Amino acid sequence: MEDKTNAVRLFDRNKLPYTLCRYDPEETRGEEVARLLGQDPASVFKTLVTEGASRAHYVFMIPVCRELDLKKAAKAVGEKSVQMIKAKELLPLTGYVHGGCSPLGMKKFFKTTADRSAERFAAIAFSAGRRGLQIRTDLASLAALIPLSLADLTAEEQN
Repeated sequence: MEDKTNAVRLFDRNKLPYTLCRYDPEETRGEEVARLLGQDPASVFKTLVTEGASRAHYVFMIPVCRELDLKKAAKAVGEKSVQMIKAKELLPLTGYVHGGCSPLGMKKFFKTTADRSAERFAAIAFSAGRRGLQIRTDLASLAALIPLSLADLTAEEQN
């Protein structure tokens, strides 16, 4: 299968370093994908798309092993509230399907915020724009491609 997704093309065009990681596209559980790739689940990020009270859309990147705290997310983007968009809205809005949504190469640019925990890692992984393919790169390379803010976005872990 062709690995040249919009996200990969952006890295190539800008001559930024990355590694492609392939996995079974039928696997949709993020923590299992991290395990299959031999990666720390805290360094593998999922891309979530939300809609704010203002009707603006926002992208959040958080570790696959964590949950988005909607109140923290709203605060990070200056909204009164945010909510996850419906799965059926994802493809028309972003050009990506559930499980293959990348923060790069969407139909339109949306304000993107990554969980601050990304700073702890030399490299993070995220969807390359289709199921079964991830990009692993450093945070600076990702930030060179899209304006990226960092914030505390995840719910407190339950013990």
